[in-house]
Amino acid sequence: MEEHEPRTRLRTIVVFAMLFAVFGAVIVFAYFATFSRPLTTVILVRHAEKKIEPGNEDPDLTPEGVARAQEIARVFGDAGVNAIYATQYKRTQQTVKPLADRINVPVRLLNSNQTEELVNQIQTAQRGNTIFIAGHNTTVPAIVSALSGETFPPIPENEYDNLFIVTIYRFGKAKVTKLKYGNKSP
Repeated sequence: MEEHEPRTRLRTIVVFAMLFAVFGAVIVFAYFATFSRPLTTVILVRHAEKKIEPGNEDPDLTPEGVARAQEIARVFGDAGVNAIYATQYKRTQQTVKPLADRINVPVRLLNSNQTEELVNQIQTAQRGNTIFIAGHNTTVPAIVSALSGETFPPIPENEYDNLFIVTIYRFGKAKVTKLKYGNKSP
């Protein structure tokens, strides 16, 4: 019986070594599989300059706003945008229309209070895409904050030249780049 004990011990060691090898291979595979997770880029702007019309909750863009919308199409026309979002208001839709027309991507409309739903879509269905969003002075910072984990204040009412680029890396970590574009806001 003593001769069988070393064989049993050897078999046990071999079985555990094989289990550890398989477990190690699974961990290595899982680690490298994360590299195939896509990079997501979200470009956000506040709508372009709107006409100030007392009593009109849904004004059109001013001529300066139309020029800013054209600048968006020029700058981001070759950026690989896969999805475009705007709210139910004309000013956001008019801001992204030149870009949508240039790259032949339809504008997806959502209610301006659906920030959480939009963030969820970006993190799931739009993962790996380049997304362009025209929002409002409060919704744009809210979306940037939700995606990045940082806190961004509302955009001042008289500023229309802010541009945020949120890069969401493979591991869910995000980097925010804040820029200015087009003509400087007064």
